[in-house]
Amino acid sequence: MTFKSLFPVLATTALVSLCLPAFAEEKGPNVNTAATGTKGGVATMALAQDLYALGLANKDALTVLTAAKLAASVDVKEVEQKKETKGDAVADQPDGVDAPVDAATMLASAKELAGEDETLVGLIEDAEAEGSRGRIGGASSTLSRLPAGQTDVWEIPFYGESYAEVAVLGDGDANLDVLVTDENGNTICYDVSWSDKVYCDFVPSWNGYFYVTVQNNGGSRNSYYLMTN
Repeated sequence: MTFKSLFPVLATTALVSLCLPAFAEEKGPNVNTAATGTKGGVATMALAQDLYALGLANKDALTVLTAAKLAASVDVKEVEQKKETKGDAVADQPDGVDAPVDAATMLASAKELAGEDETLVGLIEDAEAEGSRGRIGGASSTLSRLPAGQTDVWEIPFYGESYAEVAVLGDGDANLDVLVTDENGNTICYDVSWSDKVYCDFVPSWNGYFYVTVQNNGGSRNSYYLMTN
C-alpha cells in the first residue's frame, strides 16, 4: 500500500467522522499487506499531473513535455460512479476552472515555455504528431466539480486479491483532503496535505466496496477527476 502522504490520525478525525458508514460487525482492514501489483494508467496520470505542476513552477518546457507525453500515453475511459455529496457550499465562492489539465493543454504550455528554442519546439511537435498511438488502458475517470465546504463520498467496488489503484487529481484551485476506507470503516489511506492530487494503491483481501471521501477545504470550487483501474 502506498499513498502520497501520511499524517497523524488526529488530523483526519473530522474527515473520518463526517463520512464513514456504520457497520454492525467489526473486521480488520480489507487489505492484503503481503500482496503487490504493477502500477498502471492511474499511476501514470497521477505522475503526469505532478510533473506538469513541477514543470510550470520551474518554467521548464522539457518537464512539461514529459508530463504531456505521459498523459497522452494513457487511454482513459469516462465512467459513472456512485457518489453522495454532503455539506453546505461556501457562499460567494469563485467557480474555478472546469476540469484538470489534459495532454493537449500540457503540450500547449510546453510550447509556450519553449519559446524560440527550435530543439524543444521540434520535440513538442513530434509529440503532437504522435498523439495517442500505443496508449495503455486500464484507467477510468469521473469528473466532479466540488464547491468549497462540501464533501464527495464515492462508493467503489474492487475485487479481492486484485491490484487496486485510486487517484484524485484536482485542478489546482483548492485544497482537497482525501480518505479511503473499506466497507467496515477501516482507513486504507488518507491525505490531508495542502494539495489536491493524491494517489493510493492496495490489494483487497476480498471482494468489497471502498469509500473514497474527497473534502474541499479551500475557498473555491475544485473540479477534479476520480480515477480508478
